[in-house]
Amino acid sequence: MIAELVTTGSELLLGQIVNTNAAYMARELNRMGVDVCFQTTVGDNRARMKEVLTHALTRADIVITSGGLGPTRGDITKEVSAEVMGLTMAQNEECVARLKAHFARVGREMTENNLRQAMIPKGAHIFVNHAGTAPGVAMEKDGKLLVNLPGPPSEMKDMFRRSLAPYLVEKYGISSIIFSRVLHTNGIGESMLETKIDDLILAQKNPTLALLVRPTGVIIRITAKAENEAAAEKLIAPVENEIRNRLGSFVYGVDEEKMEEIVGRELKAMGLTVATAESCTGGLVASRLTDVAGSSEYVKGGIVSYTDEIKANVLGVSRELLAEHGAVSEPTARAMAEGARKVLDADVAVSTTGLAGPGGGTEKTPVGTVFIAASGPKGTVAEKHSFTGTREQVKFRASQAVLVLLRRYIRT
Repeated sequence: MIAELVTTGSELLLGQIVNTNAAYMARELNRMGVDVCFQTTVGDNRARMKEVLTHALTRADIVITSGGLGPTRGDITKEVSAEVMGLTMAQNEECVARLKAHFARVGREMTENNLRQAMIPKGAHIFVNHAGTAPGVAMEKDGKLLVNLPGPPSEMKDMFRRSLAPYLVEKYGISSIIFSRVLHTNGIGESMLETKIDDLILAQKNPTLALLVRPTGVIIRITAKAENEAAAEKLIAPVENEIRNRLGSFVYGVDEEKMEEIVGRELKAMGLTVATAESCTGGLVASRLTDVAGSSEYVKGGIVSYTDEIKANVLGVSRELLAEHGAVSEPTARAMAEGARKVLDADVAVSTTGLAGPGGGTEKTPVGTVFIAASGPKGTVAEKHSFTGTREQVKFRASQAVLVLLRRYIRT
């Protein structure tokens, strides 16, 4: 079963928003065993949209669109889809009733243009929108299926999960799935990682292996095709175990796990508290730690010591040390972590200080130079890193490095 995803909206082509819908749909369809072979994005133009949909139906069994189902004149996806499938549009009274009930429930007036959302291609299957107002539809012609889903990600995901996935399973009797296990690594480069598991990559059949570079490190995707998730996991397990045996502590997480979640879980299990002192990351480390629900049990607080004045007056970094070594140095990183631990009365504290760029670098200390430290009952340890990328990328990579250091510190 071949699928093509067509995301609509000129804002996508203008780069005003990131196309997360395509990624979500592709991932979920592949999990169901549907091969997503094509992805297309088209703006809110009738002629171009008609051309894209017509071509998509020649090479895919299932074409799924997202976007363009709203109440305004620019929302044309459903109308163009009906035209491509040779269907006429008519107002659906059940959709009208649901619209009226929605606006009554939220206490807002329903303007006349909202009724555009109740215009449905005759004979189409209707998907109720439980997270918004625009219903989705599925149309069939000559053995091809064209599905329209709403554009807002929360609405699209809810409709996909509640309605479209069960509809596809029932309609096509889908009896196999494609399931992936993702291993997150840190501290090892892509080339070295490949060297360690190259024989497994060369021998791959089912499951298959892929290495992908991410801001958090290199990930290893192990993908199996089987009748169900349990059977796929059985195929994946021996390969995953072999990779873990070879890579050891370089593997830190699985699937959707984030470093801040893993670190938080371990801090909580050990009954430890943490504090942060940040310069170049500007509070990003504390933000990531507190993104985790329940983090108040182990996060004591954080200090953004962006200037030497705050480093000295709040964290207690000596002015002599700052004058001798500078703000971007290992001694300063060490003193910042030790100061944060004392000021915030935490079991362990971490620090970051560096040059995120794009300016301010020197030959001795180029942009991307970051010193990090961790301080606790076992003393203070520090590391120097040289990151590349934009200001935002350097900040994120520094925050990831200090979380890795924190995890290693509390585990040893």
